[in-house]
Amino acid sequence: MALDPEDLVEVDSDVPDLGGAVLLHHFDGFMDAGAAGSAVVDHLLESHENRVVARFDVDDLIDYRARRPTMTYATDRWEGYDAPELVVRLLHDSVGTPFLLMTGPEPDRRWEAVVAAVRILVERWGVRLAIGFHGIPMGVPHTRKLSVISHATRPELVVEKSPFSRVQVPGNLSALLELRLGEAGHDAMGFAAYVPHYLAQGSYPAAGLGLLESLTKAAGLVVPTAALHEAARRTDAEIARQVAESDEVAQVVEALERQYDAFAEASDNLLLNADEPLPSADELGAEFERFLAEQQRDR
Repeated sequence: MALDPEDLVEVDSDVPDLGGAVLLHHFDGFMDAGAAGSAVVDHLLESHENRVVARFDVDDLIDYRARRPTMTYATDRWEGYDAPELVVRLLHDSVGTPFLLMTGPEPDRRWEAVVAAVRILVERWGVRLAIGFHGIPMGVPHTRKLSVISHATRPELVVEKSPFSRVQVPGNLSALLELRLGEAGHDAMGFAAYVPHYLAQGSYPAAGLGLLESLTKAAGLVVPTAALHEAARRTDAEIARQVAESDEVAQVVEALERQYDAFAEASDNLLLNADEPLPSADELGAEFERFLAEQQRDR
């Protein structure tokens, strides 16, 4: 017999008044180009004290054979198991404002039940806004201003519109949570950072920084960003060095710059100019990955 949504989650009995708090959410397993969303989660947990206030029953949600947790073997015995956790944590920003962060593996099953359980928490705690965030690969150069688009359950909440009019994409839990909360009359929104597709497979802290700045502004939170700024600076310097050492990669980036600048000047969107032939995303990514692999071998 399927569990009631409330039975999916164990809630701490000692949760303070959270009326008006914001719930941030990011789940591992769906698209997160440049590890942008993960960078935000790591930064928040590293820079703020936090405690778990709700814990979901992952045994009922995760397919362990599809995503096997790590176990540690030492000489003649098993000594550790990296158990997956889907939890909601309570944090406070730099001025003491409480906010919530829900993280963990995206469930393999029972999405509607998980969403219903989150809705119960939202209503119990008086959450005023839920925000999801991640990175998406796009045909943009790393040398131009990073774009972060938004979507929401009410037009008034949208701060940066998407260039897409209508498109179908694979479903994900964050999107379903936003949809269902909106249908229930709750405010919810999401942010997506454009990550150059040739950098999508690695860590691109600049995208995480862009997401953090956008969501803290929307949520009214005060969060230090110095560590992410420094990580972005170091990564950008390394990318610039590697691009400078490859004429092929430099030509790819220059082509993307021309495309970006042409569209920014013409219509402020990033649609492809048919008069400007460019390699495909797969070709660009393969070329850059080949170059990075060669650099690793030469070290």
